[in-house]
Amino acid sequence: MKLIVGLGNIGREYENTRHNIGFMVVDELARRLGVSFGKEDRNAFAAEYRAPEKIIIIKPTTYMNLSGIAAGAYANFYHIEPEDVAVIQDDMDMPVGQLRIRRKGSAGGHNGIKSITEHLGTSEFPRFKIGIGHPARNNKAVINHVLHQFQGEDKIAIDEAVNEMASALEAWIKIGDIEQVMQDYNKKKPKKVEEKAE
Repeated sequence: MKLIVGLGNIGREYENTRHNIGFMVVDELARRLGVSFGKEDRNAFAAEYRAPEKIIIIKPTTYMNLSGIAAGAYANFYHIEPEDVAVIQDDMDMPVGQLRIRRKGSAGGHNGIKSITEHLGTSEFPRFKIGIGHPARNNKAVINHVLHQFQGEDKIAIDEAVNEMASALEAWIKIGDIEQVMQDYNKKKPKKVEEKAE
């Protein structure tokens, strides 16, 4: 049994923003699997798929910083081991659209990951990361950056990355080998786009 957690913030004002990349990926994954998210339960919208083991896909409704409440509740209720909990997150330390899958790791300043680590009691759970780029290094710029929608070339790169990450998750569901998924999908780099003069 596996649990897939897409990180993001609920509410129309957050749709398609950089911090909601996890929601975008699980929406695409659910579409591919032919399942839909039901009513809120255990602080998340959930969809279920059987192939042949049970797969639960959730979008926490607690907002990003408390994502672990939902992840922990589902993992504990269904007795899902941390290595079977995949978390899809944004990563400011990677170029827009780059994919990086890790078997475990630190939170790296990501509050959603910090919360999940706290509620699972371990940092040893798979991370499916998509780069969103980094603004100037001050808190106000960071907040504006992560809550800003993708536009132009960034939007094209992210649409491709969301599709690739959904494929990576499908592969993880099918073969269950995170090392193989890492080998197959970590090679993919975002297409370089020449910067346009303003």
